[in-house]
Amino acid sequence: MTASRAAAPSGDRLAPWAFAAFIEANTHDTAYRPPVVDGPVGPTITRNGRELVNFASISFLDLARHVPLQRHFADGALAHGLSTSGSRMTQGICRPHQVLEETIARHTGKERAISFATGLLANIGFIHAMSSTAHFDTGIEVRNHDTVFVVDRDVHWSIWKGLQGFDYGRTVHAFRHNDVSDLARILDHVGTRKTVVIAESIYSADGTMGPIVEILDECDRHGAVSMIDDANGFMVYGPEHRPYAREAAAIRERADFVMVSLSKAVGLEGGAIAGPAAAIDAFELLSGTSMFTAAIQPPTAYAAERTIAALADDPRIVDDYLAHAARLRHQMHEAGTATTPTESYMLSVPVGDDAAALQMREWFVEDGYLVPVFSYPAVTRNQALLRLFPHAGHTGEQMDGFLRTLLTYRRRLGL
Repeated sequence: MTASRAAAPSGDRLAPWAFAAFIEANTHDTAYRPPVVDGPVGPTITRNGRELVNFASISFLDLARHVPLQRHFADGALAHGLSTSGSRMTQGICRPHQVLEETIARHTGKERAISFATGLLANIGFIHAMSSTAHFDTGIEVRNHDTVFVVDRDVHWSIWKGLQGFDYGRTVHAFRHNDVSDLARILDHVGTRKTVVIAESIYSADGTMGPIVEILDECDRHGAVSMIDDANGFMVYGPEHRPYAREAAAIRERADFVMVSLSKAVGLEGGAIAGPAAAIDAFELLSGTSMFTAAIQPPTAYAAERTIAALADDPRIVDDYLAHAARLRHQMHEAGTATTPTESYMLSVPVGDDAAALQMREWFVEDGYLVPVFSYPAVTRNQALLRLFPHAGHTGEQMDGFLRTLLTYRRRLGL
């Protein structure tokens, strides 16, 4: 008896999907075939055996200098195992998840929080939960298919993915980026009691800070529910002596829901939604992205809670980093290189021409720097920009070398 083997799909059978043509037409190979990284990622990164000064790391606080993360992770693994070994609904949650969720709720000023394996799943789960129609038994039902979402047009891809399939112009509306008057116009037009407004605190593409207070004012005027994606601001902004303190206070005190990411300031993986207790409890069943997929690994949850505590207990960790990023911004301005005009730690450098920006990315790698480029379709065509995360571990020599290199490229390209 001969064992049967499943045949791999042939090129002919896959031809209607046009994958081969798509890849052949792509002239920027690294955009679709990621380089291989060896060793830990920090102020430098080793890709394909070559060390580069790294301006791409979203884990930017160099926490290993301040928090024994590896020891916390190892302690969590020994005490709680490496896996949840089951869903939240079939087995329950591990103790580190409970402690982490209570910690996130406390630091966001909300009644309760629910964690997800990633921030992306948190955003998708939020939209699904807020628009679900479900019937479990007599009286145990929700009918929220008529929810209307009004979002800043530059919100993260995960929000737009969650909204995929909704009726644009009827159940989904987008207001111009950071334009409160356009938000007010749309809310005047929508006029429904089931409206959810979604904006970000700090936008990943351009580094701009959202006008959160004014957005929440409009939500109050129109009776809309607010959700702020604080992935880039969580545990960074908040204290009165830091930039963006007024907006951070409004998120804590006035926003109905807050999404947080554990991959930015906390330097690990995962995300959470915090908000009113009844809603968060309902999200256990209605989000889908918590019930039907793995949770954060227990040792990650364990280490994340301790990292949040360390950042809260020692404000100098973030204060020193923000000063570090501000110095680079100041140096760039003095050298005549514009950045997005905000006090965000993310430095976005407008380039304009897509081809010029992609050429700069290749030159940077040749000269020993990893500098992310956002070009179409991530941003509007020919509105490309460099999006930099200064790292707390970058030396003055590394930052000065980057700036000299950037200025050389700008002169070379006539920018």
